[in-house]
Amino acid sequence: MNVYRIITDTSANLELELLERRGIAEIPFSFSMPEKGGDVLYCPDFSAFDSKAFYDAMRSGTRVTTSQITPAQYTEKMRPLLEAGQDILFIGMSSGVSGSFQAGMVAAAQLRAEFPERSIELIDTLGASLGEGLVVLRAAELRDSGIALSAAVHLLSDYRDRMCQVFTVDNLKYLCSTGRLSNAKAAIGNILNIKPLLKGDSEGKIVNFGKVRGRKNSLRAIAEQYREYVVDAANQTVGIAHADCIEDANTLAELISEIAPPKDILTVMYEPVTGSHVGPGTLALFFVGKKGFRQAKS
Repeated sequence: MNVYRIITDTSANLELELLERRGIAEIPFSFSMPEKGGDVLYCPDFSAFDSKAFYDAMRSGTRVTTSQITPAQYTEKMRPLLEAGQDILFIGMSSGVSGSFQAGMVAAAQLRAEFPERSIELIDTLGASLGEGLVVLRAAELRDSGIALSAAVHLLSDYRDRMCQVFTVDNLKYLCSTGRLSNAKAAIGNILNIKPLLKGDSEGKIVNFGKVRGRKNSLRAIAEQYREYVVDAANQTVGIAHADCIEDANTLAELISEIAPPKDILTVMYEPVTGSHVGPGTLALFFVGKKGFRQAKS
């Protein structure tokens, strides 16, 4: 049986050592910081990246620009694997927040024409950070247990649809740069200590489904979403991603463990590309739950 190769992008927020151990290849996003010289940076190994310094620079006003993955980058990673006789399963960042997945589809179409005997499958996770990373790790479990590529795609699509992603930001100004909030509303919201409740919807887009006053209340609100929607917590790994707010991440872990202890909690700091769009202090929870979560209004 041909063992297919899993490829993801750095938005999955998984350390290089873990990816290599699980036999997963990675394509890096790029970013630059104009005030720091503007060099284009690729970050395939976040364990070697000073994330705290990155978020401190953002807090001090340093701008970050990001770039999508190009079709050429996908082709460069995929072609050698196809030439070696391997099929490919690519698992990528939500098409609802980035055009990179579409670029991957373009590359895959070209490579299918070159390698008609090989299979190339792509899964749009409709998520980012560990909302993507947990799907990648599940894919590795399926592959290692002998699940064929076509069956894995079906199972992973269902897993993806049940992946709940809920988060809050600490400073509303970072939502302005993405067009989700006006500067005036952000300024007023920060003065009033308003914290938005955000999630990934059925199209992989970020939507606001509520707001509370105060950081502690935002953590409790996230935990209540977990209470309402989590399924079979004792048999799943839950993900928590934070943008340099580890104490809040630990508090959230305690809150959900009091509600329904998961088998494991994977806590990571947001990688720089996704983190630059949500800003320092962002805190997110990822778990498998009821399918209705993405469509629910609250």
